[in-house]
Amino acid sequence: MTVTPQTAAATELPAQYQPGEVETRRYERWAADGLFGVDPASDRPAYSIVIPPPNVTGSLHMGHALDHTMQDALIRRRRMQGYEALWMPGMDHAGIATQNVVERQLAEQDGKSRHDLGRDAFVRRVWQWKDEYGGRILGQMRRLGDSVDWSRERFTMDAGLSSAVGTIFKRLYDDGLIYRAERIINWCPRCLTALSDIEVEHSDDEGELVSIRYGEGDSAIVVATTRAETMLGDTAVAVHPEDARYAHLVGTEVELPFTGRRIPVVPDAHVDPSFGTGAVKVTPAHDPNDFEIGQRHDLPSITVLDEHGVITAHGPFEGLDRFEARPAIVAALREQGRIVAEKRPYVHAVGHCSRCNTTVEPRLSKQWFVKVEPLAKAAGDAVRDGRVAIHPPEQEKRYFAWVDNMHDWCISRQLWWGHRIPIWYGPAGEMVCVGPDEEPPSGEGWTQDADVLDTWFSSALWPFSTLGWPERTPELAKFYPTSVLVTGYDILFFWVVRMMMFGLYAMAGRQPFDQVVLHGLVRDQFGKKMSKSRGNVVDPLEWMDRFGADATRFTLARGVNPGADVAVSEEWAQGSRNFCNKLWNATRFALLNGATVAGPLPTELSTVDRWVLSRLHATVAEVDRLFEEYEFAKLCDTLYHFAWDDVCDWYLELSKPVLAAGGPAADATRRVLGEVLDVLLRLLHPVMPFVTDELWEALTGPGAGRSVMVAEWPTPDDARRDAAAENRIAVLQRIVTEVRRFRSDQGLKPGQKVAARLVFPADDAGVAAHEPLIRSLARLADAGDGFEPTASLTVADVEVALDTRGSIDVAAERARLEKDLTAARKERDGCAAKLGNEAFLAKAPEPVVGKIRGRLAAAEADIARLTDALEGLTGRG
Repeated sequence: MTVTPQTAAATELPAQYQPGEVETRRYERWAADGLFGVDPASDRPAYSIVIPPPNVTGSLHMGHALDHTMQDALIRRRRMQGYEALWMPGMDHAGIATQNVVERQLAEQDGKSRHDLGRDAFVRRVWQWKDEYGGRILGQMRRLGDSVDWSRERFTMDAGLSSAVGTIFKRLYDDGLIYRAERIINWCPRCLTALSDIEVEHSDDEGELVSIRYGEGDSAIVVATTRAETMLGDTAVAVHPEDARYAHLVGTEVELPFTGRRIPVVPDAHVDPSFGTGAVKVTPAHDPNDFEIGQRHDLPSITVLDEHGVITAHGPFEGLDRFEARPAIVAALREQGRIVAEKRPYVHAVGHCSRCNTTVEPRLSKQWFVKVEPLAKAAGDAVRDGRVAIHPPEQEKRYFAWVDNMHDWCISRQLWWGHRIPIWYGPAGEMVCVGPDEEPPSGEGWTQDADVLDTWFSSALWPFSTLGWPERTPELAKFYPTSVLVTGYDILFFWVVRMMMFGLYAMAGRQPFDQVVLHGLVRDQFGKKMSKSRGNVVDPLEWMDRFGADATRFTLARGVNPGADVAVSEEWAQGSRNFCNKLWNATRFALLNGATVAGPLPTELSTVDRWVLSRLHATVAEVDRLFEEYEFAKLCDTLYHFAWDDVCDWYLELSKPVLAAGGPAADATRRVLGEVLDVLLRLLHPVMPFVTDELWEALTGPGAGRSVMVAEWPTPDDARRDAAAENRIAVLQRIVTEVRRFRSDQGLKPGQKVAARLVFPADDAGVAAHEPLIRSLARLADAGDGFEPTASLTVADVEVALDTRGSIDVAAERARLEKDLTAARKERDGCAAKLGNEAFLAKAPEPVVGKIRGRLAAAEADIARLTDALEGLTGRG
């Protein structure tokens, strides 16, 4: 029975794909149908991912878009496989960043500082800002297609998570793993808070190296420093104990300029004899290494810079900013004849606040710390013994470098926005840690610690606090440990290590996730870091406006090679948009020609139908394997080439004559075409959710609550693999491709038919049966009377003789070929120059280099082909 080609679904599917309209409608429908939700009481296997919580101040950038595309693809696939798949959304309160934003707003709108409002009023103001302006990124996540369970959205300062923070602080404190001590910490004079080591970004800055003479005559000693302003707080000069130059001075004292104080010369193995003069000034209150030297030699610590970076020492420099004091002190020393040498510029590494880029000031301060040694050891052991797998494995070295060499974590911040440290101080020096279910001490003189916790403290609880810990909730029982964590390698220590430490501690040795998948940073097409100054920043929201969310997602996913940076370009995004159009047009063609998914596949199938089904199930198996290995680039390439090459370029074209002829063969092809598109759309759905859902519904028919999102994930059927059909069609493809290339080289128009004779070998394995298809696809006419071959090709032992007389303008064709040859040589030379540039190869990511190698190979092949074509014109015309 022949199916009527013009179906209702085809006529309802517009001729052009409009992403914006489809995406909005589809997402609203998914949410309304409750397709993102989970049931912790179900008996289905659990699969869970917690989203790296974006800052409440944030807006979607390419890093987020990449991160979310990968996570959403994993969740959507597991959901289709029948898992109870939970993707937990939420936001981070982003202590410093949010406080800075609201402080700026307060100054601009009201002309006030937070101190003018007071702590309680300022915190209320931040909550108001959060409710009004925060969370913009959540709407952008919907735009991208994130299939998170919005009913479970969390915020790091909501009541439940705040309780979790207080609970773990209390437990760590009671176990002796949280303590208060005076240490050298990183201090931001702009944000007025302590920073952990990983919140400090180091860059090479131009400064000066000044050599200063302390003391007089034979007892004088010269020290080299980049920070002359801190000399006012020096309490010693240190030399290496084996440095013979200074052996006679060890144990003596020298006078410190401007202060009248005498300071000792001490021996310490930390000193590098080759740096500067081999003698260094020791300022225990303003340098971490000097602090350690001071501890070893029982030196006093004298603070000479306040929290704003202003000189506090009595004398002529009091009240000067540190960067004003530095040249003033050097000038004064010069006047006294104490400057022995000066080197400018002197390039050295300087720490900067990761939030505001202010130069960080090492400062002696009493702060709260986590004792990380036992926690870090447990985090290292969990990876070493295989409980947690890191992908790619090469990133394990970076992980171990952090956990095996961690310093105690400074967790206190001098901010008002955040989780306030639950420590109370009494009038007689008492110190009490108060849990979330306990009443704080009452009575006159009791005050709570003014500091708040580092933002990363609450983020470290994210995998279990979001599931209800410390309560024993059904969600915690069902979904912990989470299945996989997907994040950038740049926050491996910021977040991943800390989640491991706290998860293993709080959950009795159970790791927070089974797998860690680390991706690289998103860069431009040349492998350069995106920055406003370079003008190469790509806004994913702009891409979604122009190309659609599916094209944006596919472009990003196709660039993901494990652990490597991800290069993207507008050209590739346009290519992904074209891919969406290709899928749209292929499905529309299929529906217009009666493709169906109804009923079983016919038992009698043509070689072409068996070939495409064989290729389909090979693709299903390959995509399954690549998903399990988190090889997003390869799985996207596999799907792209199957869809574009096998289905659209070949199967649809091979099907047209069959469909036009009608009969049982056409009916079989309609069913196979429906099957191929059904499976292909399901395979593509995790990465391209919107267009696949729209097309799948058109193909399979509308129904209440039906969506490809909850359709069954395809499984490979080895019985459908057919090596003979694949080999036969491969020969057909080679013949058609070579004839098409010959036609192009000869300047024949695409629709122009050429008389040809095909001669097949005796053992052609059935290829001769497809001669009508070969002629149809290669635009070859029968060899009639007067046939006189002017050219011949031999492909896979099949001879194709062609009569091109009167078909070619030889002079015009020679000019065209010479022009194309010149362009190919230019392309070859440009690619070869790049690949021969050592500086380029050292900086460019491997995917970019690989693309250029591919372009070089293609250019060389074009040169050979065009040269042969020109030689073939010799003596003609």
